[in-house]
Amino acid sequence: MADSTKPESSTILPAKHWAGAVDDDDAKSLLSDAESSTASLTASIFEYRTLHGRTYHSDRGEKSQYWGANDDRQNESLDINHHACTLLLGGKLHLAPLKKDKVKNALDVGTGTGIWAIDFASEFPSAQIIGTDLSPVQPTWIPPNLSFQIDDFNLEWTFPPNHFDYIHTRWLLGTTADWSKFYSQAFHHLAPGGWFETHEMSAIIESEDGSVSPTSALGQWGSIFISGGKKLGVPFTVIQDDTQKKGMEAAGFVDIQEKNLKMPIGDWPRDKETKEIGLFSRAVLEGDPEGYVLFMTHSLGWSRAEILRYIQAVRMEIRGRKVRPFYWQRVVWGRKPE
Repeated sequence: MADSTKPESSTILPAKHWAGAVDDDDAKSLLSDAESSTASLTASIFEYRTLHGRTYHSDRGEKSQYWGANDDRQNESLDINHHACTLLLGGKLHLAPLKKDKVKNALDVGTGTGIWAIDFASEFPSAQIIGTDLSPVQPTWIPPNLSFQIDDFNLEWTFPPNHFDYIHTRWLLGTTADWSKFYSQAFHHLAPGGWFETHEMSAIIESEDGSVSPTSALGQWGSIFISGGKKLGVPFTVIQDDTQKKGMEAAGFVDIQEKNLKMPIGDWPRDKETKEIGLFSRAVLEGDPEGYVLFMTHSLGWSRAEILRYIQAVRMEIRGRKVRPFYWQRVVWGRKPE
């Protein structure tokens, strides 16, 4: 997987490039659709900020900033993504060699909608599971052995040291400027003999046959996030920099293993199982590209119209039959010495 270990060298195209990608009627239609489908969140605990009609975690300090939307549209997309990721792992929730009689306490950092934690709590009914996230978007109807907490993993953790038998994270890309501190805190709060597992993705969308060109909308996706991340001070090159394994080794983990997985986007794969994964992956991106890319493009100074035209170009490429896009996911797991 040589292409996944080095960042793309392509330069991000100027926002005005997308002015000719779609016509004005398409852009106006997309704007209307986006505004009409915006969720209305009224509970007082939902202290969100809005950006072009989409809600995001409220800014309570630099360390609490997150680039993804947290409204209903985005949460539905994240739940579909959970299914795609589970299929990619062959129906598994984890790759670390966990034993049910050994896992008494587990932590899911950045739990999002809580769907992974809910499934894990059902699979490990004797364990006590905690899911943490910046936003209170998790459901209230959950397994009795699961609880959710609003927390920022960039701050000092308040859990007891040597407490958890398993700590899980998925897709924390672009959420921290200090990965070393994160891995050290996970190590500190993990019980001796416990397992830590991190699932991350590449922001770069590519293709093996060259159908995703550097100047296409999909080809620019990674450049947008990498450029935006530099401006925000958070890296989006975790896989390319081998951050997971290096950070875990530095923190003191042993028996570290990793698995690289190709996530297809679309129905282009020939075999049935991979095609199904691609269909769900396409639904994730096609269903709410705005929720993923809006914050980053806005941070780069794009106008609302420019953002919408780019989103429309992304949708057009995904729906077309000419591209075979995919991106890499990497799972790394390791154990705290006893």
